[in-house]
Amino acid sequence: MNEDMIAPCGMNCALCGAYQFYQGNLNRFGFKRKYCPGCIPRNMNCLHMKDSCQILGEGKVRFCFECADFPCRRLKALDKRYRMKYNMSMIENLRMIQSQGMAAFLQEQQRRWQCPACGNLRCCHNGLCLSCEIDQLAIGRKTPLKHD
Repeated sequence: MNEDMIAPCGMNCALCGAYQFYQGNLNRFGFKRKYCPGCIPRNMNCLHMKDSCQILGEGKVRFCFECADFPCRRLKALDKRYRMKYNMSMIENLRMIQSQGMAAFLQEQQRRWQCPACGNLRCCHNGLCLSCEIDQLAIGRKTPLKHD
């Protein structure tokens, strides 16, 4: 995990299902998921906030905490949804980066999200390790997973 995987809104793109599907090319198993290499690597600044925030849309700040309006109404709403649905807080992420630095934040993210079975990162959107628990994601599918 590196600094480029942290979006300006505080999302850790390395934990996102679209990024993990991209990294592992998981659609080869029969899924039809959107792939994403992350906000910063694809020059999108912030997927979640760029349309509603001119400052982010134009890339004027690296992180939302650099803005005088931090945390803005839009970020608070996004943060609330992620706290309730996915047990993560973008605002807490940003505050940790701001107070303790990127290195400490990345270490904490690795510790918090690391799969105990294989060491890869779990997905924040479903809590699964898409390296060793991909079959769990397939439960309830009409067609079985394709295997390499």
